[in-house]
Amino acid sequence: MSRVLDFFLGYSLPRISDCHNGCTKFQDSPQIRSCLSYGKPSAVQNWKRVPFSPQALNLELAVHADLHSFPDEAEARGSDMLPHVQTLRNFPAEELMGKVVMVRLDLTILLREQKKQQSPAARVISTIKYLHKAGAKLILISSWSLRADSKLLKLERVAEFLSSELELKVIPLELGSGLEQSLMEDGHNSDILLLENLSQFKQEQANCSEFAQRLSSWVDIFVNDAFFQSHKILASNVGITSFCYASIAGFNFEEGMSQLKKIIKMNKRPYYAIIGGANLAGKAAALQFLASRCDGFIFVGDAAFQIMHAFGLPVPMELVEQESLEAADMLIEAAEARGVNIVLPKDFWCVNDHYPLQMKTFPANHIIDGWKPVDVGPNTLEEMISVLSRCKKILWIGAVKFISSNQESAGASKLAAMLYNLSQKNCDLIVVGKQACETFVGKSSYVTADLIENASIVWEFLKGRKLHGLLALDRAYPFELNWDAIYANTTLPLVVDVGSGNGLFLFRMAKTRKDWNFLGMEMNEKLVSRCLDHVSQSSMTNGYFIATNATSTFRSIVSSYPGDLVLVSIQCPNPDFNKKEYRWRMVQRSLVEAIADLLASDGKVFLQSDVKGVAVRMKEEFMKYGKGKLTVVHDLEDSTSHQDGWLKENPFGIRSDWEQHVIDRGSPMYRLLLLKSSSSG
Repeated sequence: MSRVLDFFLGYSLPRISDCHNGCTKFQDSPQIRSCLSYGKPSAVQNWKRVPFSPQALNLELAVHADLHSFPDEAEARGSDMLPHVQTLRNFPAEELMGKVVMVRLDLTILLREQKKQQSPAARVISTIKYLHKAGAKLILISSWSLRADSKLLKLERVAEFLSSELELKVIPLELGSGLEQSLMEDGHNSDILLLENLSQFKQEQANCSEFAQRLSSWVDIFVNDAFFQSHKILASNVGITSFCYASIAGFNFEEGMSQLKKIIKMNKRPYYAIIGGANLAGKAAALQFLASRCDGFIFVGDAAFQIMHAFGLPVPMELVEQESLEAADMLIEAAEARGVNIVLPKDFWCVNDHYPLQMKTFPANHIIDGWKPVDVGPNTLEEMISVLSRCKKILWIGAVKFISSNQESAGASKLAAMLYNLSQKNCDLIVVGKQACETFVGKSSYVTADLIENASIVWEFLKGRKLHGLLALDRAYPFELNWDAIYANTTLPLVVDVGSGNGLFLFRMAKTRKDWNFLGMEMNEKLVSRCLDHVSQSSMTNGYFIATNATSTFRSIVSSYPGDLVLVSIQCPNPDFNKKEYRWRMVQRSLVEAIADLLASDGKVFLQSDVKGVAVRMKEEFMKYGKGKLTVVHDLEDSTSHQDGWLKENPFGIRSDWEQHVIDRGSPMYRLLLLKSSSSG
């Protein structure tokens, strides 16, 4: 055993230059937790509160002066709402060659939308073509509405439509019928498979695990490109991720995240939000959050009457939502506390109950009985335009017209025309909702704003609800982390423990080997959070932990480290053979190839498990996908190795907690040490 230990500890440390590969510098303490985990503010997000002086609420239409920013808990909440995830743009293209990739898309976008440049449909097409060009074997899945064109309801017709749009052959295939044979056919087969409409399966809506497993049969990588379905929990966007070794965001999905980030970003002022529609009570949390971002609200549609009533202004009672009274009062209080301007209509176009074709304008506080509002009046529109013309950022969400109105809104049309002109004059514009988007597109020759037709996901996002389709994807990190903020000395060699668990192994190693830096990669965020707390409390400068799926992010994280990667350990991965998802995620080709590529010459890989089948599989995967760069290290003393080649002792002299538990109960451990030869570096 001594020879193995001497061999391991005798690694010759090369001199590392001071070049840090252009790593981005984060202005933060050494305990920075850059992009660590969803739902927990990082040290980067440790904002200081800014005191605010309550200001009288101005009901007149006037642009509020530049306000203080609000970098309090709302800012931290905004950052946590959209965690970093692995994206197709940052996923190594070489990892796609020959892989079976399943793409979840929203076919309704393609079926109804014109393929304008930078449109959602164009981005979806780009995702599919990019994957196809990279050599992936593609399976497309989606659901499409039964209200769509009846000619396109059949699977065969949809496949023909996609073939025309993609200029690639798309083959329709019923779920489970010949899928394996289609994938196993000639490796040069460039056809794309389209599975049948998922909306016909109840298991899809129920996020049935068995259905998700059946759906993902033979799939290696899952690409979600249906961002605006992310607020739903479906088998095709949540359950399926348990059975694929990498789950990443497509181009359209990535753009959807970017659009939501723009809504909460306070980069331009004044920033006003035009709020329409009804159900103010259901949007209360979202509006409270917007109050921490915006300089002013302009209320139109049914929402306007709820705010007017809260101010004590005369409003026809049939227009008041009783369930929204408390929400309106709370919003006004929040606006007053933060100095947010509230703009309300001054007049309305109304129709007569008995003579629907007869229209007349009334002051907002004096609508005569027998008349119903259908649109904002000319005075309101004029002053709205005056306010908005001086804004640098505008969010338009919700309908301008009223629920009781069946006619088109002339006010919305004029508003859209004005906003279109502003969008070409350095004003950022975000339009949310099907009606608002259609009105805006009708006034523009080309897209000059961020258009989000699905208002539901925006409201859910602003309420702080979890977007499960987003959270199901693999967490990702910038290619260039600020290693200087993580370690005291980034020229030291790096040791990575994949599946670091509670971190005891790395903590013990870090105490004995001050000449190395240690990085733990663990999917369980709670364990990572505890480990980082210990790192902070102990003032450790050579240990750090990241919550991630190393299978798909190892390369992106480790590749930017300034020093050499000298050791990777994978110890006792989950051995539950009754759950396919655990076996599937244990050790995969992308992880093995990344380790083989990034490991320094004479660097080592340590594998061990108390389940022989797991250890054998890990060995086979490294031998198969190690690109011929890795060889097994055998101890020359027969007494220190099992006859079948497993190491009898741990070469570190430091055991993990599970390893100690196994040994205490008298069970064997199956250990293997691999070496990257200097000739293969």
